[in-house]
Amino acid sequence: QILYLKPPWTLANLLKCYKKHWMAVFGHIVPRSLLSTVECLYTHFCTGKTVDSSTADILLQESKKLLHAFSSRSDYNGVLPQAYAEVNKLYQTLTEVRGDIMVLSENAVCEKMEATTPNFQNSEEKKSRPSFHVAQENKHQEIWSVLEGVWNTMNLYSIEIFQKLDPNAVTVTAKSSFEEAFLGLQKLLAAVNGIHEGIRR
Repeated sequence: QILYLKPPWTLANLLKCYKKHWMAVFGHIVPRSLLSTVECLYTHFCTGKTVDSSTADILLQESKKLLHAFSSRSDYNGVLPQAYAEVNKLYQTLTEVRGDIMVLSENAVCEKMEATTPNFQNSEEKKSRPSFHVAQENKHQEIWSVLEGVWNTMNLYSIEIFQKLDPNAVTVTAKSSFEEAFLGLQKLLAAVNGIHEGIRR
């Protein structure tokens, strides 16, 4: 009976109508707090903003929230459940695609780590590798060996430093001087910071 914009409506027109009549009409049908959902949809769909995958994820969730709220009033001749199903399908597809991208990204990081890990096997062992799986397993063992070496070294240096600070705390055969232990820990810290920075990039 009261129209801010006459049909046929575009999405932009529809969202404008929601905003215009929210307090007087729609706020009596669904929770008034959902106006923030309408504002969010309008901002991203009707102002020419670029939508990345994270924003698309949010917009689909907000759309589902709005449709679900209106479903408590009516199914609108079956149109609303159909719309909800389509939005939900889009959301599931986006979630699956993002999951695949994350897996691919993780694999790429693992391959990069494996490629830069020192290979301690000789050329004869390389030639005798029976399959790709064995090669992968060997690389994983090498990575594990390097990490284990770092861990053991860190423990030895830590024990050495604590022993110097409190001789009664631990008793172990000294394998390095206090200065060497301190410098070793500094090197380890720098290496860990470098790895952390690489992962962030």
